[in-house]
Amino acid sequence: MSLSTAEALTDALREEARRLLAEGTVAVVVGWEAGRFPNQTTPAFISDPEQAQRLVYGDYCVNTLAKYALGEKAAGKVAVCVRGCDSRGINRMIADNQLLRDEVYLLGLPCSGMKDPATGSLLMKCRTCTEHDAVTYDVLLGPATAAGHDGASADSSAGDSEHVSDEQRFTAVLGIEEMAPEKRRALFDAAFNKCIRCYACRKSCPCCTCRECFVDQLRAGWQGKQNNLAENRFYNITRVFHIGDRCIECGECERACPMGLPLMALNRKMVKDLKSLFNADDAGMTEENSAALGRYDLGDLEEFM
Repeated sequence: MSLSTAEALTDALREEARRLLAEGTVAVVVGWEAGRFPNQTTPAFISDPEQAQRLVYGDYCVNTLAKYALGEKAAGKVAVCVRGCDSRGINRMIADNQLLRDEVYLLGLPCSGMKDPATGSLLMKCRTCTEHDAVTYDVLLGPATAAGHDGASADSSAGDSEHVSDEQRFTAVLGIEEMAPEKRRALFDAAFNKCIRCYACRKSCPCCTCRECFVDQLRAGWQGKQNNLAENRFYNITRVFHIGDRCIECGECERACPMGLPLMALNRKMVKDLKSLFNADDAGMTEENSAALGRYDLGDLEEFM
């Protein structure tokens, strides 16, 4: 986005945050603030109206903020800055009974894609984004982008948007599907061998909200603590199936992974198969729980039987 656009959106965000906090409408505002360098931001948690000037919005606001609402809601109503990915994450958590709609106030922001702080190019997760602008919001702080919605009201997802094609969206998946089984196995064995089980993917994912993760249930013997290929493969593939029909494709898992694992290729394989097998809706577009793996329809394909 242009410098003038970023400055205008930042001013609007600060003004709205200051008003909400001063009036007591919300207890905290979750947004972004500047880091040490011009191409760096970090999540910000503002509870004092006088601190609203810390908030910024620009090309390097790379963190998806949705999950931070869970940790802040104990203080009272939480205002969250939302673009397409953030708002879909909020919707997903409402559908999963992790949040109530009344517990959040959504500050909708237009988004044309964020930049990689290391390279200055468009983030990988933004290149195949299907919903740039907020799909649900209480107030919209700027005009929708050409690639985003042209309008929506609170608790709605409306407006025409320019979606990437399925071929673009699933490019990585299609490439992997075309591989010979041995080559595909070698690709993911190499990836899982690098996994250090830091669980950054789990921590950053708006769909990973279990009070106790299966990997921490030691008595049940689900997952050992050994860091080896078998255990790492079990963790990553089990997690993919766990969030498969709820993944909002925000890409935070892959962005947060310090080892560069191709996590979104795995997630999007599930998304692609669910769309083809069950005509599954994209997750997080509304607050309704439309998880394809949680319902049964007589018209579902049963090729495995």
